[in-house]
Amino acid sequence: MHRFPFTIARRFDPEEHDSAVRTNTIPANARERLLRSARKAMKNAHAPYSNFRVGAAILTDRGKIFAGCNVENASYGMTNCAERTAIFSAVAELGPKMEIRAVAVTNDHGVPCSPCGACRQVIYEFGPDATVFYEGAHGPKQSHIAELLPEGFRLK
Repeated sequence: MHRFPFTIARRFDPEEHDSAVRTNTIPANARERLLRSARKAMKNAHAPYSNFRVGAAILTDRGKIFAGCNVENASYGMTNCAERTAIFSAVAELGPKMEIRAVAVTNDHGVPCSPCGACRQVIYEFGPDATVFYEGAHGPKQSHIAELLPEGFRLK
């Protein structure tokens, strides 16, 4: 029997999600610090092509906050999202074993803006129990990463 060197998340179950959120409760003051950090980073975004500035901040399991912004490039595929910029900064400082507890995402247009698919997978890799705060269609929203990426995986 061939064994794959990765694990796959279970399908999203709303009842499990509710208990998962309770185990990874983010205090209101931590959420506000994350959002402030994301807004501050957003102001440094390099977005001359889309004119859509995004900021993100992550909270690690050790209580440290790392922020990032989107950085566009004339070669569009070389653009990096704010969420991945923040995560890569955390890995550069803390190493690959750091764990994400929460992520906050904001933008300068006040429109719905959840993490893209690539960012969702990177968030899952470093925080399979992370809570994500972002602007939804009807105002501020909070989701568990497994809700945003129900089939996320981690290579082992």
